[in-house]
Amino acid sequence: MAKIKIKLVKSTIGKPENHKRTIQALGLKKIGQVVEKNDTPQIRGMIHQVDYMVDVVD
Repeated sequence: MAKIKIKLVKSTIGKPENHKRTIQALGLKKIGQVVEKNDTPQIRGMIHQVDYMVDVVD
């Protein structure tokens, strides 16, 4: 299965609670942290929800 790298580029301070939980569910904690996940529709949906706080790294 294809992998996707996700990088947290903005803080979760002051953001909606459901967006904070989505960031936690993706496994991100600190700005600049990169995690590698399977490229599934569920993960893509989570990225879409918080796309203003994360970048997809190639």
